[in-house]
Amino acid sequence: MDRALVIGASGGIGSAVVSALDARGVEVCGLSRRRDGLDVTDEASVAAHLGALEGAFDLVFVATGALEIGGAAPEKSLARLEARAMADQFALNAIGPALVLKHALRLLPKDRRAVFAALSARVGSIGDNRLGGWHSYRAAKAALNQILHGGAIEIARSHPQAICVALHPGTVATDFTARYLGRHPAVSADEAAQNILSVLGALTPAQSGGFFDWTGEAVAW
Repeated sequence: MDRALVIGASGGIGSAVVSALDARGVEVCGLSRRRDGLDVTDEASVAAHLGALEGAFDLVFVATGALEIGGAAPEKSLARLEARAMADQFALNAIGPALVLKHALRLLPKDRRAVFAALSARVGSIGDNRLGGWHSYRAAKAALNQILHGGAIEIARSHPQAICVALHPGTVATDFTARYLGRHPAVSADEAAQNILSVLGALTPAQSGGFFDWTGEAVAW
């Protein structure tokens, strides 16, 4: 891998992935809302930032997302559903990565292996949902998984060596999860980054369109 693009590069996992890639000698372009003004929920912003990039990237990694948006915590029951909060979840966690995929496609090489990966979450698995709750976040991540799966089918027609996947990084100790960790075991962002890169490095085009965890195991849809 020679070049990588990381979207959400100022976040806990995103910044750790940037550091891990840099340590491996990869040329990294990192973009984020905090540092660069990239708003993945605004297509004009996505088009402008990605349109300004030149050349091919062997890896495009999307590390954006949020459990809480505008102070709206994940719902514990259907009674707590709010239309605005649900729309915000879809805008950031599903539509945002979809827009990045749309505008990053031209940056993926057609003549060699290339990877597009976005952070999903096991709670977005319909088959693995046994607890309920967190309805908006779960639904947004499930939508993201579908977008990546469908996108992989289309991308394979023009980029036969490309890999497009959803990744569950495990429980990672970042600001993103700080209020929800409780007693759950968590890994550091640096460890999560190494796990993610190991999984991405081992995937083949035959696995494009899949949903994988930090060990490389497939996650139920």
